[in-house]
Amino acid sequence: MVNKVTLIGNLGKDPEVRRLENGVTVARFSIATTENYKDQSGNWQDRTEWHNVTAWRFLAEKAESSFKKGMLVYVEGKLSTRKYTDSNNIERWATDVVASYARVINNRSEGGGGGLIKDSFPKEEPVGMTGNYGGGSNNNSSTASSSESAPAPVADADGGEDGDLPF
Repeated sequence: MVNKVTLIGNLGKDPEVRRLENGVTVARFSIATTENYKDQSGNWQDRTEWHNVTAWRFLAEKAESSFKKGMLVYVEGKLSTRKYTDSNNIERWATDVVASYARVINNRSEGGGGGLIKDSFPKEEPVGMTGNYGGGSNNNSSTASSSESAPAPVADADGGEDGDLPF
């Protein structure tokens, strides 16, 4: 079975970071992805989806220091669904992406327009942006396997490596 999510989108706001009583850091942020399509009458439509992302431990700290509203980011993780009771005592469900890997693709303030342009992809892996970032205690049930690492480099159309993004 596979539970894997890959998102490329813009941050809706700066990450909200908390430090739990046991010292674990958790960051929450939202990513907007937009789909463009033609409707039945031939007019172009935009559909934006918002994705809630949770990052744990070192990845949360890196998000706190590196992620800012509007940045184009790449996030890998898994879907996690939880049940909660709202302020009106109604049970509700929420689905989040629990990040296992994240990086900035393009910082709009650095001259890129936020689009996917070849030169906006970093050429090197940021130090410490991969690893086990699951929630909970430090026992083996919450640790990621060593097979959950960053994607391998891929060749671009002219045969050169274009970073370590899997597309």
